[in-house]
Amino acid sequence: MTDSLFSRRALLRYGAYGAGAAALAGTAASWDRLTGADIPGRDDGSLVVATLGSAFAPAGVRALVDGFRTLHPDIKLRINAVQAVDWSDFFAKILTQIAAGTAPDLVYVATEGVQLFARHLGVPLDRWVRRDAAELREYFADVHPSLVESMMYEGSLYQLPIEFNAADMYLNTRVLRRAGADFPAADWTRDDFTALLRRMKQASDSRFTPYFWTNRLWGGVVPWLFANGTNLLAESKAPGGSWLWDAFYPAQRRQGRGGGFRWTTPQATADGVVEAYDYLAALVRDGLCTRPEGGNGQNLIGVFSTGRVGVTPAGGFWAGGLHLAGMRADGFDVQYFPRRHTQRHQFGAAGYALLRTSKQQDAAWEFIKYSARRDTLSRLFTTNQTTPARRSMLTAARYRETGPAHWRVFYDTLDRFPDTGPIPAPPQVAEVTQVLLKHTGTALASPRSVGPALRRMQGDLERAMERDV
Repeated sequence: MTDSLFSRRALLRYGAYGAGAAALAGTAASWDRLTGADIPGRDDGSLVVATLGSAFAPAGVRALVDGFRTLHPDIKLRINAVQAVDWSDFFAKILTQIAAGTAPDLVYVATEGVQLFARHLGVPLDRWVRRDAAELREYFADVHPSLVESMMYEGSLYQLPIEFNAADMYLNTRVLRRAGADFPAADWTRDDFTALLRRMKQASDSRFTPYFWTNRLWGGVVPWLFANGTNLLAESKAPGGSWLWDAFYPAQRRQGRGGGFRWTTPQATADGVVEAYDYLAALVRDGLCTRPEGGNGQNLIGVFSTGRVGVTPAGGFWAGGLHLAGMRADGFDVQYFPRRHTQRHQFGAAGYALLRTSKQQDAAWEFIKYSARRDTLSRLFTTNQTTPARRSMLTAARYRETGPAHWRVFYDTLDRFPDTGPIPAPPQVAEVTQVLLKHTGTALASPRSVGPALRRMQGDLERAMERDV
């Protein structure tokens, strides 16, 4: 067994979080058999790129492939769209492919899996970035350093971010008018937010829910923790990274940057965390929101677009989703997440990770560079169902048809609040997420449930973080 890949035990444990559990558990073979190291020429020589099935529209994928083939006719390319419920399920299925000896060369990885893949499966991009610095200078000038830093691990860069979504606050403008309320100011507070929910409730019938959110790692309770000046896990930054910051970013923009984020000690029972949960439990008690549901948030589009929900946290991806659901461009708008002790926001980003098992690493790097080009992303992101990582792509023309009016909020979230950062996603992210979702649901059953649930969460998080994945 080598230390360059997951241990067999770790593969089995992580696979248990998704549909790959049975396949992994039933594989009784040597490590070489598991990793496919003994299968020469298994595929047809194509560069294989695995994506989450719902990540890109079919037309976008065709444009992605055709453009790359035109640029690199000597490289055979195959996009493998893996159907999965969410990122955790997707990662489990990728690990199943690795166990079966059919690992792709590149995997489209969101923040939830950046450190998992970097620690065990990924190849640092540092040497290629240094070599092609002149070619990449335009890319980095167009991409916020916070997004780049979120793709670093222990001083090395593992992905070029091509999209992101920050958790801002969407408001139904019809509900605002019905409540006689003004659109909130950019510096609104949590108290302002609560007062708005009460006003919406008073102006609506019993079927209306002022605030609705999804119980998940991104956009769930974490934005409220950030606004409270805290986090689920103690956060710090790894040293290093100056090789990148000094090469591509001016002094003001690289100030305070490091070699990636570290999430370590659980702090579910810290005062700031408890206070945030107490606040959310009070909203449920007062009928200003319901207990959060699980899932990916797609169920929210219908109730929000029909005016049965007034406010919900979402990212730039929702602009396109609401438009496709038939909502007018002026039927909704977006504002920054409200301030408590801070107005720090959370985001998730995504890009392509190069696997160590790949025998076409130079060709894979060419695809990574190609995928980050402005013309490539313009063909790929046509429906506003994400936020492009490139600042120059966010224009009035892009949002004219879909809305919202305050579309600048999407990228300005990074500029206006420079401490905005990624969701907490250590290599143990699968277990951390399960613990968070389980105990969040219990904590919000009633105000008196918060303390006991968070104490249980703390114990489970400590056990999860002690495990070596």
